[in-house]
Amino acid sequence: MTAAAVLVALAAVLLWWPVPEAYRRLAGLVAEERGMARRMDPWLLVWVLPAAALLVFGVAPGVAGALVAGLVTRQRRRSCREALADRDSRQLIAALAVMSAELSVGAPVVQACRAAAADLARIDHDGAVGPELARMAARAELGGDPGPESATRAGPVRRLARSWAVSLEYGLPVGDVLAALREDLVSRQDFAARTRAGLAGPRATAVVLAGLPVVGLVLGQAMGAHPARVLLESRIGGVLLVVGTALSVAGVVWADRIADQAVRR
Repeated sequence: MTAAAVLVALAAVLLWWPVPEAYRRLAGLVAEERGMARRMDPWLLVWVLPAAALLVFGVAPGVAGALVAGLVTRQRRRSCREALADRDSRQLIAALAVMSAELSVGAPVVQACRAAAADLARIDHDGAVGPELARMAARAELGGDPGPESATRAGPVRRLARSWAVSLEYGLPVGDVLAALREDLVSRQDFAARTRAGLAGPRATAVVLAGLPVVGLVLGQAMGAHPARVLLESRIGGVLLVVGTALSVAGVVWADRIADQAVRR
């Protein structure tokens, strides 16, 4: 049990290890330039847990630890994707407000796009929407197509590019199209925020239910039943450990998928 406690403590330290702000900003700049560059996330060090379990206890604990580490990695990446998507949506909403204000005083749409990009650059240097708006304005100024086939990486910017292209193709007022797009984005963001808040309880319940077997193991160990010895040192215990861990992980993943489908509606 001493080795198991050390592994759990090590995993906890790795999970909550703070990421330096300078490293995050530098990683964002490098990823922006390289496009497909991957950021080194300290959370990936949680894979030390299954490796240590494999070396100390054997195959079954290593497999169970790998399942837990995979779940932690999946949840971390999912939360990062949601945070980036929310940030891009907020930045695009702010940019659309600036563009609408510029268009209302008679500015050309290219100038309005440049003004929105400059405003976002002053507010957030790490955002992806501002640079994409600047590139879109440059393409439009040179006679290029700002439509969805242009190389935009930020997801919400594709909707702006598509709306801009539709207004040019069918002769629709750009200001009205952008105002409708902004209203739609605000409605979607509000709905997603309310849905996530309403599903916070069920998500927490799923995590608690997945962790209840750990509580049972702790209670059994405190009572002298030695369940850890059975799970770590016997073949049938190893099978039960892997199966139980897989079921708990599958329950959390399934609950998240149900919640994500509700948010995307």
